This record gives sequence, C-alpha cells and structure tokens, in this order.
Amino acid sequence: MLPLVLAVTLALAACQKPAPVADAPREVVVLPAQADSGAQLLTLPGEVQSRFSTPMSFRIAGQVIERRVHLGDTVRKGDVVARLDPADAEHNAASAEADLASAREHFDAAEKQLQRDTLQARDKLISALQLEQTQDAYAAAKAQLKGATARAAVAGNQRNYTRLIAEHDGVISAEQANTGEVLAAGQPVFSLAWSGATDVTTEVSESQVAKIRVGAPATVRLTALPDQKLSGRVREVSPAADPQSRTFRVKVTLETQNPSLRLGMSGEVAINTSAQEKAASASASATTVIPATALFHQGNRPAVWIVRPADGKLELRPVTVSAYGERSVTLSDGVAGGEKIVVQGVHTLTAGEKVKPIAPLHAEDFAL
Repeated sequence: MLPLVLAVTLALAACQKPAPVADAPREVVVLPAQADSGAQLLTLPGEVQSRFSTPMSFRIAGQVIERRVHLGDTVRKGDVVARLDPADAEHNAASAEADLASAREHFDAAEKQLQRDTLQARDKLISALQLEQTQDAYAAAKAQLKGATARAAVAGNQRNYTRLIAEHDGVISAEQANTGEVLAAGQPVFSLAWSGATDVTTEVSESQVAKIRVGAPATVRLTALPDQKLSGRVREVSPAADPQSRTFRVKVTLETQNPSLRLGMSGEVAINTSAQEKAASASASATTVIPATALFHQGNRPAVWIVRPADGKLELRPVTVSAYGERSVTLSDGVAGGEKIVVQGVHTLTAGEKVKPIAPLHAEDFAL
C-alpha cells in the first residue's frame, strides 16, 4: 500500500508547473543630457613667453672682449651688455676727424679767397674767368667738407657701435656668443625678452584653427602655479601652418601681469571657441547637447530614448535639432539638461520597456 501512495504522490508533483520567474530588466547604456551654455572650450598645452623677444647684435664686425651679462640676468634700457675691441674703430674715427679738420681748413681758405676775388671783380681788378675759377674751388671745398663731415659721423657711430646697449628693459633669454669670438656684423650675441606684456603660446591642428578667433577669452592654468587661474585673450592666430609640424601657433596675451610668472612655465590654455559671445535673452530657449549615437527617429522626426525616473521605462521622445557636430548633436527642444538618454543600441529598444540604466564602460567614447 505504501509504494502505491508514494507513486501517486510523485505523479501529482510531476504534473505541477514551476512558478514563473520574472525577467530581469534589460541593461542600457545611458548618459545625462548636458545643458549647453553656448561656450565651447578648447583645452591645449601652453608655454609662457615674452610678447616681444629680439636678438641683440653688434652693427659692426669685431672681436668680443667683454660680456657684462649672462643668461637670466635682468637688464635696463641703456645698459651696456657687451663690448668689442675698439682699436680699429677708434683709428678710423681719428682718421675721419683728421680728414674733417683738413677739409674745414680748405673750405675756410676757399671761402676767404672767394670773398677777396668777388670784391676785386667788382672793381675790375681781376677777370671774370678768374672769379669763376675761384667759385669752382669754393664749391669743391664745400663738397669735400660735407663728405668729410658725413664720414666723420659714420666713423664716430662705428666707434660707439663697439658697445652693445640694451634698447629695452628685459631678461637675457639666450646666449649665442662668447668672449674672444670674432663676430660678423649682425651676428646675435644675446636674445632679449622684453619686460611687460606676456603671452602664452600654444599649437593647434588644422581642424581646430578655424574655431579660434582673435579676441576670444581664454583661461590659463600653469603647473607651477596650480592655485592661480589667469585670464587672457587670443591676440594672434598664425595665418600659415608650420612646415614641419603642420600646426598653427596661437598666442594668448594675459590681461594682468603676475610677478610669479617665469618665462618657459608650462600649463593648459582653455580657449572659448564660441562663434560669438551670446547676450542673455529672456526669450532664448535653453539647449542641450547629446552624443550623436543617441539620436533615433519617430516617423520623420528625430527622437531620443529617455529613461523615465519614475518607473525606469523607456520613452521615445521627439526632439528638435539645432546643430550637428562631429560627435555631438545640439537640441533646442525636447530634452532638458540632466535627463537620462540611451546612447548605445538605440535601434534595438521598445517603448515602455523596463530597463536598468548603466554607465558606459569607456566614457571617453562619448566625450562631446
């Protein structure tokens, strides 16, 4: 009897269906829609440089016999920073001065002779031909004096050019010649970075240069001054690319001078690349930016999948697109900043489906 009861019990248990197990919500990759303030920042590495930097060189050839400054020294306008051997220049100046003195004596004699002959010609004591000869001699002496005066001035300048004088306040940023070297005229001895306006320079690619305009506001953060935020504006955008790197140089001038700045400091430059600075307007509608991969469609209208916070279900919401970017889409209507939108696999979703939002594994793949 007992075996029969067990058999009936097992048969009844086999006929009962197991209780259904609820399906787990589907995981979807979501990101919050970003409110667009109208400002787009382009962050680039930068380096502090003087706005003006010029080579310092002698105007004449000669041998360097003295250098009075070194790399990093501060100089003032009018300071003598180096000297050439002045011997030859002094000899030339002395010779030119002697020639000038001789020319002046000849001129004085010719002038006196002209005065005497003019009076005698008036009294018919000398012929007109003799007066003309005296006038010619006077004109030649005057021309010689003028030429000797010019040569003496040049020789005097060349004697002064044996001293290299700073024409601006600044800092010696490079040394290019040593004491004892024989230099050609114009060969650099030092480089002088002028005091005053300071630039932060950076390089941009061909795809970025069109976004930057002269006068755009910029923010500079330097590695050596992490707690300071410096403001500036784009002063210059190179019109041509560097032939080797194929990049364009951009110069940002700092609006305030900071005594802590040192030439060569490096950091980051954030340039506002907005097409124009937008004025605040009460009637202007807020815009949001989403990754281009989030855009779907509802009929003929663009749409995005929204995860409703109340019940975690999907909603296909139509949107209005105001601009298409390389990796992003700007919406003028339909989505508010902060709403969770699906950014991956949008073609496999169903309206009303309950989902589990998860963050992207590699957030940089959806960077705007």
